[in-house]
Amino acid sequence: MKIIQSRSFENKVKRFKKTEKTILDNQIREIAADPTIAQEKKGDLRGVYVHKFKIQTIQYLLAYRFVGDDLELIMIGPHENYYRDIKAHLKSK
Repeated sequence: MKIIQSRSFENKVKRFKKTEKTILDNQIREIAADPTIAQEKKGDLRGVYVHKFKIQTIQYLLAYRFVGDDLELIMIGPHENYYRDIKAHLKSK
């Protein structure tokens, strides 16, 4: 399984501190080991999985989907306006 990052995911991760990136890497390893760890969304976001985890006191949402046998990391961010932004991102593709 190959892990692919979208451009928006890369840009958000660039702003993370080293300790935050370490936590994120551990979460991505957990997802790669068991992709069903997250909930699959319904409706407009069918096929997109969202995994929730905390970094310090902030809860982050990590959206991903399967492209063939590969895992595409779509977006990461706090809950505020998250689903609106992910819908806009997916429509622009």
